[in-house]
Amino acid sequence: MEKPQHVPVLTNEVLEYLNVRPGGVYVDATVGLGGHSSEIAKRLGGKGRLICFDRDPEAMELAKARLAGLRSELGEAMPEVVFEPMAFSEAASRIELGSLEGLLADFGVSSLQLDEAHRGFSFRTDGPLDMRMDTRSGETAEQVVNQADENELADLIYEFGEERRSRRIARAIVRARPIQTTAELARVVSAAAPTMKGDKIHPATRTFQAIRIRVNDELGEIQSLLKSAGSLLKPGGRLVLISFHSLEDRLVKDAFRDGARDGMYEVLTKKPVVAEEQESLRNPRSRSAKLRAARKI
Repeated sequence: MEKPQHVPVLTNEVLEYLNVRPGGVYVDATVGLGGHSSEIAKRLGGKGRLICFDRDPEAMELAKARLAGLRSELGEAMPEVVFEPMAFSEAASRIELGSLEGLLADFGVSSLQLDEAHRGFSFRTDGPLDMRMDTRSGETAEQVVNQADENELADLIYEFGEERRSRRIARAIVRARPIQTTAELARVVSAAAPTMKGDKIHPATRTFQAIRIRVNDELGEIQSLLKSAGSLLKPGGRLVLISFHSLEDRLVKDAFRDGARDGMYEVLTKKPVVAEEQESLRNPRSRSAKLRAARKI
């Protein structure tokens, strides 16, 4: 199978705000396919340490292969790399308090997850309704779609998808059950809530987002990381977070605001940093990326 193409977003901006210091200890909380980690590793040097988290076992194996290739290239200039195949919400249980110079998390769905039909994340390729980032356990999207009652479906599509037509969509899903593939779900949603004038996204986009967030407890994961991140950083350590939709960005913005008020953080980004036009053209997925950074006081 051809490996999915992976283009990490906002790489130059990540490196600028993370301010990687040779010999330091850094965490990539969402290693994905290893794009950001590779660039961090190049700057850490042989005395540095990079700790990589990811709950997606397929992504972790590809990241390991990528960083092994980098090791053969860098030799003694390659830092120690530790792989933690688990959700980043568990970082606090694996990392010594006050030990990090920097922590990066990119909350986006990876190319691997979106482009591989069997993962069931996208309506652009037909596949089973899975959507689990950790394929080893947990509730699938098919279970949510076929077992949640109509009110519960409507509420989660409204809350996590910010979809105003959530009740109409939930009603259509319940009537069409059982729904087993991404293409089936996309057809049901599109028929119930066709594209509105001026809307540039596919009519099923928000519903798919909502179900994915529910399946992976994505907002709960982010809240757990935000709660522990400050205690893991050394004074002067950097926290760099990349969000892809308003719900994620709001959590980060609020946490940084509260941290600044409480004397924990200096916020380094008054406004979220977004991709420049060249990057947006080269990598369309970067268009919705928003980077916020803070320094531990």
